[in-house]
Amino acid sequence: MWQRFTLYDLRVIGHYLGTLLLFFAALMALPLATALVFQEWEPAARYLAAIGITMVAGCSLRFLRIEPGRLDRRQALAVTGFAWVVLALFASFPLYFSGHYMTYLDAIFDGVSGLTTTGASLIVDLDHLSYADNMFRFAMHALGGLGLIVVALSFGLFGRGGGASLFSSEGRSEHVVPNVVQTTQFIARITLVIVSVATVIITALCLFMGMEPTRAFLNALWVSTSGFVTGGFTPMQLSIMYYHSFPLEAILMVLMILGSISFVIHAEVWKGRPLPFFRDIETKTMVLWIGVMAFVFTATLALSPFDDMLALLRRGLFMIISAFTTTGFQVVTTNQITTAFSNGAFLTLAFIMAVGGASGSTAGGIKFSRMGIIFKSIVSNVKETLAPDSARVVVSYNHVGRRTLTPEIVKEAMTVFILYVITYVIGALVGIAHGFEAIPAISESVAMTSNGGIITSVAGPGMAGTLELFYIFQMWAGRLEFMTLFALIVEVVASLVPRPRPKERS
Repeated sequence: MWQRFTLYDLRVIGHYLGTLLLFFAALMALPLATALVFQEWEPAARYLAAIGITMVAGCSLRFLRIEPGRLDRRQALAVTGFAWVVLALFASFPLYFSGHYMTYLDAIFDGVSGLTTTGASLIVDLDHLSYADNMFRFAMHALGGLGLIVVALSFGLFGRGGGASLFSSEGRSEHVVPNVVQTTQFIARITLVIVSVATVIITALCLFMGMEPTRAFLNALWVSTSGFVTGGFTPMQLSIMYYHSFPLEAILMVLMILGSISFVIHAEVWKGRPLPFFRDIETKTMVLWIGVMAFVFTATLALSPFDDMLALLRRGLFMIISAFTTTGFQVVTTNQITTAFSNGAFLTLAFIMAVGGASGSTAGGIKFSRMGIIFKSIVSNVKETLAPDSARVVVSYNHVGRRTLTPEIVKEAMTVFILYVITYVIGALVGIAHGFEAIPAISESVAMTSNGGIITSVAGPGMAGTLELFYIFQMWAGRLEFMTLFALIVEVVASLVPRPRPKERS
């Protein structure tokens, strides 16, 4: 029997959402400061107004809760599920009034894309966007890539109540250390160190390419942040192709791979124990999957109109890494993707994005751990079929320690896998129903649900509202990995359906 949200539940949920909104208002101070430093007065006015609106909403929601208490599982699911959409709505205010969006829905789309680190953008004239607006776009990436709840917990915003419930409700079950707050602080610390080092190196490269110091530093900071959190936003319309620099591409490839590795593995390496990385089922699955798909993708590009084989391999390797980490960086133009790439290349990139990176990382998609578990379950079934009736087959695997494959683990992996595939298919059918070719519609649907961001000709400024709304739903569902979202939907529906009145006794 499904439980309904009571008035007390709604007040608790509103209180925590208000806390997140106040934190989001504080985050908007970063683009506001950027606007003031560079004397961008119009963006400064927009972000000042947005901060005021967000703070008023946040304070109002905070007052909904009176008595203290811990979050239960249902309340935590609701806070996490609603947070991604609520924050995106408030993010759309300063974005839309920048004048770089054709419709308000386009600005909401970019807000959801930024926070879910999908990286697909409907912005117009990106090359002339203000420093402040760019800073806000990449701040959203940093917040969403690490996880709204992870960042909030690392700052201790929720106190001692409900930290574990909120952490797990965001699709995270593996702790770097036993304490949830310490785990989130470690994730933030790792990110800061890696992004800082990459920013210094890329700044030097940009200076060597002839950029002025300020612009070099900002471009380096933005692409480093976007690369590690596997976001996909870039400050230029041509994405990474704009820089025409193989050393920069090589650094970003390393960053994207680091971002797609579980933070638990980062912790093991940080402690001087690299062996768990090589033994982990996700690493083995990644090597096998990417090896096969890289061969297929290279074969599909053999007849593509690139200058030479070196250029072919360079661009192909970058696009494969961008796809499997679900980052969305591109070193080919959208026109080349839609005209020069074969249908095989389209589908290969879609398959790579569909699986995604490691669990407990910043990447999206089905995740290597689930694919490895499904493969292990097939091996287990084959062994059981061949074994004598009296034999007991036990299959184990390495994933943050030695584990035994159980029916519950296989069931969870298969459930999420099936939900992703169903959403990929439905999204493709929605695209086809709006008049697009099948292959681009499939690729676009996978890019949205996996938060991959490599888009083609389907998603664009001023697109059909119904298709755009469905893509927003796909980004939201994919970031929450379905279970949190579906549990939230069931709870909301159960609360809205009127209860039957008890029959009066005669």
